[in-house]
Amino acid sequence: MKDREKGQNSLLISVIMSVYNDESSITDSVNSILFQTEENFEFLIIDDGSTDNTFELLNTFKDKRIKIFKNENNIGLTKSLNKLINSSKGEYIARQDSDDFSVQQRFQTQIEYIKDHNLDACTSRALIKNKKRIIPRYSYYFPNSLVMKYKNPFIHGSLMIKKDTIMSVGLYNEKFKYAQDYKLFDDLVNANYRIGTIKEPLYYLNMENNISTLKLNEQQYYADCVRQNKLPE
Repeated sequence: MKDREKGQNSLLISVIMSVYNDESSITDSVNSILFQTEENFEFLIIDDGSTDNTFELLNTFKDKRIKIFKNENNIGLTKSLNKLINSSKGEYIARQDSDDFSVQQRFQTQIEYIKDHNLDACTSRALIKNKKRIIPRYSYYFPNSLVMKYKNPFIHGSLMIKKDTIMSVGLYNEKFKYAQDYKLFDDLVNANYRIGTIKEPLYYLNMENNISTLKLNEQQYYADCVRQNKLPE
């Protein structure tokens, strides 16, 4: 990636991250946000009832842009993200997962891409951690509306979206404990919002011992609900 000068976007970005027992990865993940070339952001992090040292590690960061929240009990990713969005002040919402990390120019690149292409939201492709494989791979070259019928073509952790846009579809649907991102993107596409995907990978994605692998059956059930246009039981 070519180096870019530091940017100063006039609109505030609210970065939202939910964390649960990620003491081994949280430092790298948080630092990948703090060292972004685009510096105009607030960083809202919620500890979702961790039982390890995650919360203590979060409190070692001394950056005035960080705002830490804590759930006394584990309420799950969907509800935690909605809590953060409702507490946010930015015109843009940016996602970041606590076991992934973003490249330094991610935010600057995404803001420019949204503005240049008149979009409501965008994601980027990602590199899988510890591998050299980029995802989405072949499906990237097909229309999102087609791919959506079979799977989620977007990398959730790389999402940058206008706050008004996500508010207009009712945030994340809290009936979806898993595959909440697939449901969100389905809602956005059905509402005719414009979502783009940056070809350049701006995100490093963990695919080991994460929700998608540890809760595979649950993810599949909720994803099937999206594909079948029905609510979970």
